[in-house]
Amino acid sequence: MASATTTKPKTIKPPKVKDQKLFIGGKWRDAVSGKTFPTINPATGEVICQVAEGDKADVDLAVKAARKAFESGPWPKMSAAERGRLLHKLADLIEENLKELAALESLDNGKPIRDSLNVDLPLTIKCYRYYAGWADKIHGKTIPVEGPYFCYTRHEPIGVVGQIIPWNFPLLMQAWKWGPALATGCTVVLKPAEQTPLTALRVAELAQEAGFPDGVINVVPGYGPTAGAAISEHMDVDKVAFTGETTTGQIIMQAAARSNLKRVSLELGGKSPNVVFADADLDAAIEGAYFGLFFNQGQCCCAGSRLFVEEAIHDQFVDKMLKKAKSRKVGNPFDLTTEQGPQVSQEQMDRILGYIDAGKKEGAELLCGGNRLGTKGYFIEPTVFDNVSDSMKIAREEIFGPVMSILRFKDIDEVIQRGNQTHYGLAAAVWTRDITKAHRIANSYRAGTVWVNCYDVFDAAAPFGGFKMSGFGRELGEYALELYTEVKTVYVRLS
Repeated sequence: MASATTTKPKTIKPPKVKDQKLFIGGKWRDAVSGKTFPTINPATGEVICQVAEGDKADVDLAVKAARKAFESGPWPKMSAAERGRLLHKLADLIEENLKELAALESLDNGKPIRDSLNVDLPLTIKCYRYYAGWADKIHGKTIPVEGPYFCYTRHEPIGVVGQIIPWNFPLLMQAWKWGPALATGCTVVLKPAEQTPLTALRVAELAQEAGFPDGVINVVPGYGPTAGAAISEHMDVDKVAFTGETTTGQIIMQAAARSNLKRVSLELGGKSPNVVFADADLDAAIEGAYFGLFFNQGQCCCAGSRLFVEEAIHDQFVDKMLKKAKSRKVGNPFDLTTEQGPQVSQEQMDRILGYIDAGKKEGAELLCGGNRLGTKGYFIEPTVFDNVSDSMKIAREEIFGPVMSILRFKDIDEVIQRGNQTHYGLAAAVWTRDITKAHRIANSYRAGTVWVNCYDVFDAAAPFGGFKMSGFGRELGEYALELYTEVKTVYVRLS
């Protein structure tokens, strides 16, 4: 009999996973080619299971299923309110299976289980519920026009949408894509990242359980140059939505233009300036900058990867930040006390280590970290560089890892100019007690999101997306509905 003082376990047991198939037209099937690929546990480097490898032939089957579901059958006849009820049901089922999905996410992605449980899953559920509420509130306008006419607009679903999501937040990115697409009445062909296909397939299973008609949702795991390219080039895909790396976004735009001029929305990379003024609440700024860079192993498109610190507080700031970085617990993602898990793959780990080497060679001052941790799995030490200059590779290119770059600045004019000195424009942040400074920074930075005295605040109701080479189109909020609708104007003669 357990005593009243029995402590809770500090680790959670990873789930066991069977081999996975494609989900097309409501059925689970092998790839046409019969090929499979391994999905890897990044904490160990070991194979979790084999996944059916979709390519052009499978994408074609999925698009045909999605087209049929969009044009005939129960989906186009379904009321908007009923679509909302299905999205609510899906959110309920995700919540009922929260622990299983969180464990699956941590197994396949490597993120700490406490982040999967407390961040990824709650935000995913809220996103589906938010768009469930929108389903029956998408409507046009009546327009007074000259002459004996009644004029109105309709917001109609754009059709079959291809959606290609990244590996850093698999469940959440799936929700960001599916929520508005399904609320508006579109049908979906989703390609999850080849590194992290498991939760996307499990949510497809839950969507089928929720009652989504066959063909409305299709999931085709595979590789970018094959499955991803097939979606981008397909003549019967009406729109493609992509979240990921900027060069891939350019390839998708070219493919869309070459084929049928399908609509495109892109949420791409970032090199976000995070500015700390001397008048800031220093402890709050340190916490925010630490979280804004190291969260999710640094694998965030909006990470505050250019940390500008005003000269007057630079030394004090760096001392405090180093203490936090050096004490960060890196290890088993299923340990509830772990703060940082492995990078998602060998390729990503090697890429980050290459940036660290570049920083050292170009003269940045390495204050801590900079090495791989252990020989099993893809772990990297929390790394902090100081005295980074704008011309260095680590200050110009997206690292997507736990590498903090600290840059000094003297005044607001300088930091505005330097902060905007990038091809990216996804996010920015400022830490100050001066409301005038805060608004000036917010107004001056060419970025889709600006945080003031906070970092990485997200809500399903608030739009997110980039300026410049960070992409175009906005996800989340009412704005995301525009990505999945066409506007039709109707004139009716009254005399």
